[in-house]
Amino acid sequence: MSGTFVGMPAFPVAAREAVGDATLRGNLRHATHTIRAKRATAVAEVSDWAELREAGRRIKDHTLRRLDRYLVRLEESVTAAGGTVHWAADAGEANRIVTGLVRATGASEVVKVKSMATQEIGLNEALEAAGIRAYETDLAELIVQLGRDRPSHILVPAIHRNRGEIRDIFRREMGGWGRPAPEGLTDSPAELAEAARLHLREKFLRAKVGISGANFMVAETGTMVVVESEGNGRMCLTLPETLISVVGIEKLVPTWRDLEVFLQTLPRSSTAERMNPYTSTWTGTTDRDGPRAFHLVLLDNGRTDTLADAVGRQALRCIRCSACLNVCPVYERAGGHAYGSVYPGPIGAILSPQLRGTASEIDASLPFASSLCGACYEVCPVAIDIPEVLVHLRERVVEGGPVIRRGDKVVLKPAKGHAAERAAMRAARWALLRPGALRTGQRLAARTRRWHPRTVPGPGRAWSAGRDLPAFPAEPFRDWWRRTDGGKDTR
Repeated sequence: MSGTFVGMPAFPVAAREAVGDATLRGNLRHATHTIRAKRATAVAEVSDWAELREAGRRIKDHTLRRLDRYLVRLEESVTAAGGTVHWAADAGEANRIVTGLVRATGASEVVKVKSMATQEIGLNEALEAAGIRAYETDLAELIVQLGRDRPSHILVPAIHRNRGEIRDIFRREMGGWGRPAPEGLTDSPAELAEAARLHLREKFLRAKVGISGANFMVAETGTMVVVESEGNGRMCLTLPETLISVVGIEKLVPTWRDLEVFLQTLPRSSTAERMNPYTSTWTGTTDRDGPRAFHLVLLDNGRTDTLADAVGRQALRCIRCSACLNVCPVYERAGGHAYGSVYPGPIGAILSPQLRGTASEIDASLPFASSLCGACYEVCPVAIDIPEVLVHLRERVVEGGPVIRRGDKVVLKPAKGHAAERAAMRAARWALLRPGALRTGQRLAARTRRWHPRTVPGPGRAWSAGRDLPAFPAEPFRDWWRRTDGGKDTR
């Protein structure tokens, strides 16, 4: 991945500041509670949801195990349909490819449908450096762009903004990007949506180049699939003369039949709809219909390295539904910006450190940005065991060890700041391997319990700042078992 958000501190520091913002917390609480309640209702309508979830998991795992084969088939299908495939190993290469393609058309501006892959590689910034202006057309992305902000949610990038803030952004900024906001604009949702529609209409009709991502790619036919709710995607995909799609290599499914599963689970898990209002599919180019040139940029950018991790690779199943964010107690309080990545929340806590590595302070902190409550796993429509991967990555950060980086095997050094934790784990291992020492320690702890502090001093203060130490029982379990004859004598 490209670098972290400029100037972002480690998650605990950023989260502490976010938690102190009452407006932000109120916006997040209202939005996430509303979305997850609607999702629960939509999922409950499906009698075979568990079977669909398992089918999605199996399809994704099958595809990832044979990704090399299906990617070659995808390239053959796209080429046969009149498209051109480009391979990008990292963000820099992807940006150079896209910038070159736009320059070749002579265009100085592009319209974009929401794409997390292009945010991941910093495409807008790369285009701007080349003198090309990119216009976001998704309503929430437009709000973020006009506000010179960053996305904070996978599905609703402007979830941290309320209606009053959006009205002020439109009034202040729209004129500098094109058609200004109407006079007397209020914070009515209908008026805000109409202002955005009028602002974007001229850009749709003028643009010669469109840039998209894709929710899925079908290897069998070379078909790209975008699901959205506003219609802006349909405009970006059909009106421009040239369409460039930047898609992560993990978005692949083998066949149209496989796609059927995800078109049932994705809308219910994301927007709580039975199906998305707009499901757009396109295969290469056709005469008299849609763009005359189609380019597919297949993005690796750390995905192959992630695939090499037997535990961590399940993060590549993600279909970007955002269900895990909406149930996460940490995300609800800290918001998306604290994660320092375009992928916030639980999925970001396991995906970003694998795509970018754990060398930076913020990436090393992300696996710890969780209570491990497991709610994210319960709602995931492709059964990603996020808590399992979090624990796996925590071990990598604390202990170091071999990983794959850019296709090469390297050995990570243990992260700084975890010496006390490593010492505690070594002491625990020593005691657990020696029953006599463990028994003596338990009896000593029980007899001195009245002098035990409620918080941990020294390096343990961070752990006990939000919780009390558990109270020690009056006697060790072994003594109780012996005294009561295995619980039979309770006198």
